Amino acid sequence: MARPGSHDASRLTPSSDRTFRAMVRFERRLIGFAAALAFPPAIVAAVLLWTSGVDWSTRITLGVALLLVWGATAHALYGHVVRPLQTIANMSAALREGDFSMRVRGGGTDDALAFAFFELNRLGAALREQRLSALDATALARAVMREIDVAAFVIDDAGVLRLVNRAGERLLGRAAERMIGQRAESLGLAAVLTGEPTRTLDASFTTGGTRWQLRRSAFRQGGHPHQLIVLADLSRALREEERSAWQRLLRVLGHEINNSLAPIHSIAATLREQLARPVRDPEWEEDLASGLEVIGGRSASLARFMAAYTRLARLPDPTPGEVNVADWIHRVARMETRLDVEIVEGASVTLHADSDQLDQLLINLVRNAADASLETGGGVRVGWSTSDSMLDVWIRDEGLGLPDTANLFVPFFTTKPGGSGIGLVLSRQIAEAHGGTLTLTNGDGCEARVRLPL
Repeated sequence: MARPGSHDASRLTPSSDRTFRAMVRFERRLIGFAAALAFPPAIVAAVLLWTSGVDWSTRITLGVALLLVWGATAHALYGHVVRPLQTIANMSAALREGDFSMRVRGGGTDDALAFAFFELNRLGAALREQRLSALDATALARAVMREIDVAAFVIDDAGVLRLVNRAGERLLGRAAERMIGQRAESLGLAAVLTGEPTRTLDASFTTGGTRWQLRRSAFRQGGHPHQLIVLADLSRALREEERSAWQRLLRVLGHEINNSLAPIHSIAATLREQLARPVRDPEWEEDLASGLEVIGGRSASLARFMAAYTRLARLPDPTPGEVNVADWIHRVARMETRLDVEIVEGASVTLHADSDQLDQLLINLVRNAADASLETGGGVRVGWSTSDSMLDVWIRDEGLGLPDTANLFVPFFTTKPGGSGIGLVLSRQIAEAHGGTLTLTNGDGCEARVRLPL
């Protein structure tokens, strides 16, 4: 029996006329085959009745009985062969058409035919679950694509737009209904279909900035190739980052300049009052000399600060040359005279880099390590190693560690008395100018690690 709410597949008409005609021809052949099987026995029975001595009424009765037996045999053959085949054909046609709600009656495991029905029901249930899962996944993908804050486009192999999200509508200034089905060239998207799949693109659209992060990937849908285009506006992010950098820089500059100007202004006002008095204090010359000394010292400090800022802002491009790593590290280690720097030898390698800038980078890091170790009476170790075509240079101290890792590379931020706050910033700038990186981590002290391409 069919489950509640299910349909009986044996009652359905095949969806294809060709299939229906084929089934009718099969039924006729089957009935003809049954008649052919029953015809010889019927002839023999008729001959025996004709030659026997029974009366006519008996003969007619037996003949009718033979016809009824033949008809019952044909009906039973039809019911046990034709209808199950019709059921299987109808169920298969429904599955092919995408109707997975049907179930076949008699789907058990009592015999081979019932087992076939049982497997058809299981196949229909499995296909229905797969369709529901696919529909859910598609709905989720469309919802995510619709809500993300980057412009996304799906373009087929003919260059025709097939799907666009809300951000894409805003970018091109048109509704999706007006764009779907149009060629990418007419929408101004021709440049995104060629070139590197991941790159920074300079382009102007109806809205948004002029610099974009392009990501392009290929996939297949319905057996046909498609491309997913994602465009992220970099102009806004760059402007926000630039504004944040300026705010940090101005905050530090303002703090440092105010620290120098406030005492200068105060002392200058005091000295002006002293000079304006008709009768000056006996020690006024000493106060004048002391005040002028403070003003001179703060002015010199401010001049040094501005010189450091100028130096940081005007770092020249590297002038590459051959740099022997062992010679470089030994040369810088000898410059630190306050303590002995231990060197852990690595492989013999050569860099193509600016020797003067690398010296300045390593001098800053070794000096910082020595400053930290002198506070605790510890030592400094410097070594290097190579891996994956990269050079790793590490500097380890035995100090107290980093007190504030968040502001390490903020220009002019320093925790050392008299520090300029540009050493680490300048060192990282040199490393990045050579295609490398600079990182600092806390451990038993602090470790600075410079990675440079060989």
